[in-house]
Amino acid sequence: MNKRELVLSLLDPAILTPYIPAAFFLHFDPQYHRGQAAIDKHIEYFHYTGMDFVKIQYETRYPVRPEIQTASDWRKMPCYGDDFYQDQWNIARGLVEAAGKEALVVMTLYSPLMCAGHTIGKQNLMTHFEDDPEKVKTGMEIITESLLIFIRGCIEVGINGFYHSTQGGETQRFENSPIFEEYIKPYDLILMKEIEEKCEFNILHVCDYEGGYLSYKPFLDYPGHVVNASLKLGNRTLTSTEVSDMFGRPFMGGMDRHGIMVSGNMEEIQAEVNAVCQQAPPNFILGADCTLPGDIDWDHIKTAIDTAHTFHA
Repeated sequence: MNKRELVLSLLDPAILTPYIPAAFFLHFDPQYHRGQAAIDKHIEYFHYTGMDFVKIQYETRYPVRPEIQTASDWRKMPCYGDDFYQDQWNIARGLVEAAGKEALVVMTLYSPLMCAGHTIGKQNLMTHFEDDPEKVKTGMEIITESLLIFIRGCIEVGINGFYHSTQGGETQRFENSPIFEEYIKPYDLILMKEIEEKCEFNILHVCDYEGGYLSYKPFLDYPGHVVNASLKLGNRTLTSTEVSDMFGRPFMGGMDRHGIMVSGNMEEIQAEVNAVCQQAPPNFILGADCTLPGDIDWDHIKTAIDTAHTFHA
């Protein structure tokens, strides 16, 4: 098996993979966010660390729109099109050409809620939702339309799937709120159903960057071939197997992005990875619960991946 075949084999419970695949993600310095520099840095990182698929960091954030001051102003939200996404598509095309025969190439996809937060700030967005969610809905529809343009362009240049990051159900935001169920989740699902129909490998990332969750129940029906989420749920710490069983699909994760991966020495990282792999489900990708700090020593990542690749129960 090459890396492409290995990762796809996780989706068939009848296939025993020869080793545990692994992948960790981080944002590169700004000089590597555009053009050929971005392509080269992604390939350098992929080969240096030995990770098992290429994950493209999305760096074309939605610009701040000062004209959106109130919930009613979301009708002014522009629908970004081809010109806005062209550089990101060129990066995707270059990485497919450079690594696509060897490994799957997966694009980061931020949710409409996250893009709305980039547009006016997270706190302002919460205020707008609380003031008049029906007016904010107009903006969510426009952003979703724009992201569908982005998705279709990525698929056209040959990417294999998406790492779809979703937020909104965190404890201190919209958990158990009709705002999440009526104005956030439906737009996530529009995008996810599009990529589910057209892509062979999608990762659902339940992002806890803005705070933790008491329950993953709102996300259990989200599509995605693999789920990536924190093992911390309220005051509980779950196992990889428990999360995999909960979502009914392979799990990616197991490592705390703020823990041993950052602060430990090589022996501590090896010990932690071995412990995680020991209790992992059969179909499993070693990774972190979210993006690692950008200044992390790449040798820490390489050590974790090498340890997963050589793990024997």
